[in-house]
Amino acid sequence: MRLTVLGSGTSVPHPRRSASAHWVEAAAGTLLLDCSGPAVHRMAEEGLDWADLDAVWVSHFHLDHVGGLAPFLFGTKYAPQTAGRRKPLFIYGPRGTKRLLQVFDEAGAYRLFEQPFPVEVREVAPRSEFELLPGLNASTLSTPHTSESLALRLEDRDGTSLVYTSDTGFTEALAGFARAVDLFLLECSFFREKPYKLHLELSEAMRLAQMSGARRVLLSHLYPEWDGVDLAAEAKRLWDGETLEARDGLRLEVGG
Repeated sequence: MRLTVLGSGTSVPHPRRSASAHWVEAAAGTLLLDCSGPAVHRMAEEGLDWADLDAVWVSHFHLDHVGGLAPFLFGTKYAPQTAGRRKPLFIYGPRGTKRLLQVFDEAGAYRLFEQPFPVEVREVAPRSEFELLPGLNASTLSTPHTSESLALRLEDRDGTSLVYTSDTGFTEALAGFARAVDLFLLECSFFREKPYKLHLELSEAMRLAQMSGARRVLLSHLYPEWDGVDLAAEAKRLWDGETLEARDGLRLEVGG
């Protein structure tokens, strides 16, 4: 399993960090973890085969995580790269995902589901276990951010594992959910003294890392207050494990 960071930032405009989006390459295919507005073009900038994308994961409905979904479908509808595509695109998300796309469509996004290929929207509940793609198993956990917010755990056929929290406040349940995971992709919005309880600051993220026994941690969803801070060094003060700072364009082997 491989990961490409398309967007390591937040809703706040930043010259080097796009809003949330991460590309996963698994044995069974490709998956986009959240689809912010910039993600539509970031996929092309990174040379990724966006026209052959197998699935999209929607963690919750804040626009810095789903704002690019309608533009992406609008693009695939007319792009020459998808004219011959016949395999379906799966969109997974919490309850309300179908209605969200209907609202986009009704607001003038123009027949998003009339594609050259099938689009299948599958809503999942908290604590669900399902096969996201053939051989790629997934499970979900409700998280304290919005009423619909879900964390996602992926287990590839070779045993490689990844947990993506997306936006969340602190809950010890995440540590159990990420037990012994190969890569714990954690939000870490703030360095210290977070202004919003439904996000994480560094001390909370490192506490979850330690409790989970994760092999590696990748901190993403970074607000501009992180500019000029040595994130890895500050994390090392709190946890001895390997902590990486997400940066747009970063690529890594999940099990490596």
